[in-house]
Amino acid sequence: MIGAIAGDILGSIYEWDNIKTKYFDIFDPEAFFTDDTVLTIALAETILTDDNYAQVMKRYYAKYPDAGYGCSFHDWARNPGSRPYNSWGNGSAMRTSAVAYAFDNLQDVMFKAKYYAAVTHNHPEGIKGAQATAAAIFLALKGISKGEIKSFTVKQFGYDLSKTLDEIRPEYDFDVSCQGTVPQAITAFLEAEDFEDAICNAISLGGDSDTLACITGGIAEAFYGGVPKEIRALALGKLDEDLRRVVTSFYAQYIDYREI
Repeated sequence: MIGAIAGDILGSIYEWDNIKTKYFDIFDPEAFFTDDTVLTIALAETILTDDNYAQVMKRYYAKYPDAGYGCSFHDWARNPGSRPYNSWGNGSAMRTSAVAYAFDNLQDVMFKAKYYAAVTHNHPEGIKGAQATAAAIFLALKGISKGEIKSFTVKQFGYDLSKTLDEIRPEYDFDVSCQGTVPQAITAFLEAEDFEDAICNAISLGGDSDTLACITGGIAEAFYGGVPKEIRALALGKLDEDLRRVVTSFYAQYIDYREI
C-alpha cells in the first residue's frame, strides 16, 4: 500500500507538467499526496474497522477536500445519498491496493475489489480496472512471475499488454479511464528492474502521472518485497499524523514488515 502512496506522491508534480522521460530525480521536495492517497487510506481504514466505505470516503473527503478529486466524485461526496455514479474512471484502480493484502485468496480479492469499486465505480470498466490491479498485486505477493501476471491479466480482463512503453509513450495523453490507465500502469511494472524504475516508467508515460504511478507502485511493492527505505520515508513524511496512523495500523494487521 505504501508503494501506491509513494507512486501517487512522486507522480503528483508531473500530472499537469508531464515529463516524457524516465531519467529524472524522483526526490522532488514539492511532491504531495493527492486523492489517490486519501482514498487508498480510506479503504485501508474501512477494512480495518469493517465500516461503511461510502461513509468513510465522505469523511475523508470532508477532511481533505482539496486533494484533487474528479468532478463526479466531488458531486457524489457532497451528496447526502450514496448511490454509485457508473464511473469507468481510474479512481477505482488507484485506491484498491489494500484489498490484495487483506484477503486470503484470489477469488476473495476479486470479489472485494469489485465490492469496494462499485460503491462509486459500478461501470464494468471501473470494476475491471480495480479487479485487475488488485489481482496483479495479490499474484505478485504470492511470488508469481511477471510473465504469469501478464498472461493472467490478458486472459482474465482482455487488456492489451502487447505494446512496450517506448511504443506507448509518444502518443499517450491524459486519460482518466481505467481502460486507458491500468494496462499502461501494469506495463510500467512489467518492464521495470526494481521499484524505483517502475515508478519512473509510469511517470515517463505522461498523462495522469500520479495515478499511473500509484497503480504501478502498488504492484511493484508487492513484487519486489517492499518499498526502498528512502522512498518509503519520503512518502510517510508527506502524510499527516492521522493518515500515517491508519497506514501503520494496516501494516501491523496485514503485512509482515518489521518497519514501515
